[in-house]
Amino acid sequence: MKDKILITGCNGQLGTELKKLLPEAICADVDVLDITDFEAVQKFVLDNNIGVIINCAAYTAVDKAEDDKELAKKINEDGPCNLALSGAKIIHVSTDYVFDGHNYKPYQPEDETHPLSAYGVTKRAGELAVLGKAKEAVIIRTAWLYSNYGNNFVKTMRRLGNEKSEINVVSDQIGSPTFAGDLAQAIVAILPQMNVQNKGIYHYTDEGVCSWYDFASEIMALSGLKCKVNPIPSSAYLTKAVRPFYSVLSKEKIKSTFNIEIPHWKESLKKCLSQF
Repeated sequence: MKDKILITGCNGQLGTELKKLLPEAICADVDVLDITDFEAVQKFVLDNNIGVIINCAAYTAVDKAEDDKELAKKINEDGPCNLALSGAKIIHVSTDYVFDGHNYKPYQPEDETHPLSAYGVTKRAGELAVLGKAKEAVIIRTAWLYSNYGNNFVKTMRRLGNEKSEINVVSDQIGSPTFAGDLAQAIVAILPQMNVQNKGIYHYTDEGVCSWYDFASEIMALSGLKCKVNPIPSSAYLTKAVRPFYSVLSKEKIKSTFNIEIPHWKESLKKCLSQF
């Protein structure tokens, strides 16, 4: 009997895209499986003959995590640890927020981490737990995720673009937008290639680099919205959690190891917007 695939956090942006590509997978959100419950995880994996877990479950409210560190730790660290201890292979999704953003060139997976927020700290702890407990594991750090589902920057910009004549967007935070559909396809391509030799951390975002201001401007233009986007510094838009100023991730390792082609973020944005 073939081992089954489990998608945790299946109702989020990435989980929803994965469900479309892996219709045979067992899908579990928190109402079906609480990944912070060790016994529940062990039982679920055993009862359902799970061989591979794709963990999309995460506490992602970055600013809220500053006041809710305990829950963020449970979901972002203890949960992945429980999944890794189940004995199944695991693909675990992490974040660019494990870095402080003081780099001047794309971050390599092996670069030293230095998270500046509670969210980043708990996500880094989750990475270490998975690496330490799972025999076969691929950790994929991604950034600036958007899709047609859930709450994300693209949907917020389109809503504001319809409501306002002009908006202010931060122009000094640099990264790479990632269409959840692209990341889901990369994960599906990696699944059959997983083994003990390629266990480790990888980076995946769409190709290209921009600021949030550039991203917002492109969203307005491609959506045919007349809303004017004004660039502002981060100092003019204070948030509870500190964000990395520069979080461009190098994709060389994931491309060469798993033979993955990555589209440019502008092309993927067009693709996403055409689905609205």
